[in-house]
Amino acid sequence: MQPIVLKTEACRWDSVSLGEVMLRLDPGEGRIHTARQFTAWEGDGEYNVARGLRRCFGLRTAVATALAENPVGRLVEDFILQGGVDTSLICWAKYDGVGRTVRNGLNFTERGYGVRAAVGCSDRGHTAISQTKSGDFDWTAIFGSQNGSRWFHTGGIFAALSETTPQVAAESMDAARKFGTIISFDLNYRDSLWKAIGGKAKAQEVNRELVRKVDLLLGNEEDFSAMLGIELEGVSEDFDELPIASYEKMLRDVAAAYPNLKMIATTLRTAHTASRNAWGAIALYQDEIVHVPQREIDILDRVGGGDSFASGLIYGMLAGKPVDWAVRCGVAHGALAMTTPGDTSMATYAEVERVMKGGSARIAR
Repeated sequence: MQPIVLKTEACRWDSVSLGEVMLRLDPGEGRIHTARQFTAWEGDGEYNVARGLRRCFGLRTAVATALAENPVGRLVEDFILQGGVDTSLICWAKYDGVGRTVRNGLNFTERGYGVRAAVGCSDRGHTAISQTKSGDFDWTAIFGSQNGSRWFHTGGIFAALSETTPQVAAESMDAARKFGTIISFDLNYRDSLWKAIGGKAKAQEVNRELVRKVDLLLGNEEDFSAMLGIELEGVSEDFDELPIASYEKMLRDVAAAYPNLKMIATTLRTAHTASRNAWGAIALYQDEIVHVPQREIDILDRVGGGDSFASGLIYGMLAGKPVDWAVRCGVAHGALAMTTPGDTSMATYAEVERVMKGGSARIAR
């Protein structure tokens, strides 16, 4: 495996993400099907990484996405602006008045508690970003010397949105590579996105091609099997035990199948209940394993934990930190993100450092 080598010239952005940004509607402590009010947030897998890099780690980030030009789209834009993420790469699609041809995605998410698991119900058909096609974004201008980004992030959620989004992802990756931008890709398997368009077989057909263009590959306990067909041996269906030797073998199998990869990382999550998880990570970089053992953490809202792991890890690499530091940063940031509501991290860099050092939750005042 070759090392990750970052661009040295000045760039407009530290990282750019490509993906959908949905309006999340959260019933708080209640249930979606009985709620009478919802709290609104923004989020989705690829965007959450850009926001975490901006708000927690202070980097300059942008999101390449598309929204329908209506009040809901402008609300999502307002959330993005509040997160400090550059909105100049948003494509605005003309709205037809009722959403027959184009609309903005909604994501209803309940957090779960104890034995009741978290539940997500997305309403994202015919969204503006799902209708993007090759040529809609000027990737040469985005990644070329005129602007430029040190890092580019996208993933399997974006690739699952339509027949055209994998083509957009491939086009963006090719341009990023041409201009020396490091590419990360989070597999992020979602059964709800793939089941009507070919299931796991289609997911593997699409993602096997995209992963050949990637430098840093991210996933969780089931992503590598569902999206690439590379099995994790020695685990039960509910992943109640995670043998590290099996994870190491899986990472090495992925590296052998995709020699372009420079780093592979996966979170380690054992969900005892919706409110109590064991959380850690393992990564392979330059043929060496980096393992952050699981620790017990309390969960308020698990959605976005993996995305916050990704942003912490990417920050460490962008900051030139040792790889073990970067992985520990990802684990700490992901753990903190799951203590607050919404998809996106509310953690501060000081809090991440404290958790990395093993600090307690004793009140700070």
